[in-house]
Amino acid sequence: MNIKFKNLNHTIVKCKKCPRLSNFIKKISTEKRKQNINENYWGKPVTGFGDTNAKLLILGLAPAAHGGTRTGRAFTGDKSGEFLFKCLYKAKISNQPFSENINDGLKINSTYITNILKCVPPRDKPLNKELNNCSNYFDAEIFNLKRLKIIITLGKVAFDNCLKFYKRKYNFDSKMTFKHGKTYSLPNNITLIPCYHPSPRNVNTKLISQKMMISLFRKANKISTT
Repeated sequence: MNIKFKNLNHTIVKCKKCPRLSNFIKKISTEKRKQNINENYWGKPVTGFGDTNAKLLILGLAPAAHGGTRTGRAFTGDKSGEFLFKCLYKAKISNQPFSENINDGLKINSTYITNILKCVPPRDKPLNKELNNCSNYFDAEIFNLKRLKIIITLGKVAFDNCLKFYKRKYNFDSKMTFKHGKTYSLPNNITLIPCYHPSPRNVNTKLISQKMMISLFRKANKISTT
């Protein structure tokens, strides 16, 4: 990992800008979940991970309470990550179809994965001031991904906050609406593709399927290599 990302991630892990989120993380990590009762929880903000020379950025909302907040890696150790990495593997983006813990040997090809919010919010509902507090970290991640060509946003909140970044940074005003699989053009020749979030609810109601997500990842791969 390059020095800029090392320094950024060190700052993220130490961050305590949002007392509500810091307290919630402490509560989760102390009380734990029944099936993880004997584990040591990460219990801190969760950084992005992957290839810092990535052409593809996958952007979620926040770490899961007993996923990233427990394991210390985004989309790791939870149902959303389980579905996501099955699809990434079939699309030849990851070297294995699972993401269970930080020592599981996972590698992702030319891809960086992060969340808009680095801490899990109560009921998965962040406050605007919390999103604003965290926006500088996302700004820095985008700035440091020098070869970035495509952003896939998982869910509408990630999509909306990604657009907010571009509006603020580049005075970019667009009437883009969230539509799964649609491609949009952002400044600096970056393509934005909204995707339904791979949450258990969306999977169980068939709003998103493996076929849909694999197809979207293959489409992104094709764009990134042209």
